[in-house]
Amino acid sequence: MEIVLVVLAFVVLAIVGWIIGTYNGFIKLRNLVQESWRQIDVELHRRHDLIPNLISTVKGYAAHERGVLEQLTNARANAAGLSGDPVRQAEAEGQVSRALSGLFAVAENYPELKASANFLELQRELANTEDRIAANRRFYNANVRDLNTKVESFPSNIIAGIFHFVRAQYFETDDPAVRAVPAVEF
Repeated sequence: MEIVLVVLAFVVLAIVGWIIGTYNGFIKLRNLVQESWRQIDVELHRRHDLIPNLISTVKGYAAHERGVLEQLTNARANAAGLSGDPVRQAEAEGQVSRALSGLFAVAENYPELKASANFLELQRELANTEDRIAANRRFYNANVRDLNTKVESFPSNIIAGIFHFVRAQYFETDDPAVRAVPAVEF
């Protein structure tokens, strides 16, 4: 009888230990997803802070390109007003990227603007920020993948259901320019 109780106690302790370990694993993954989203948010704010400086620099050279500048200003305001929802944020940031592309296309028509040290420095800062956003997006999406895998995998999905752990959303872009296959010519 004692052996049965010892075996039963061991089984119960193993199950409780597995539940605790799985729960703590979910907490760790959820916190990693949240932390990596905050890193994206920091870089997006940096991007949003650079855009007004870029716009004011371009305004001095290309005052009659008002439509492009307004489009970028509106896209920035829309994106800066969002936070917390990766899908909506990705859509808004796609609009910002398209508007920035339009602004840089306009800049091509103004040689003195392209040569401006202020414009070149802002362009370098923005490119650096875009690279950091991309790196942080990859880190965030990797953490989302790990969390989602654990939420959906058996037997950890039982614990996920009991404690209401849910899948996280990826930060994906729908910008056609980003998704387009580059043309290679020789």
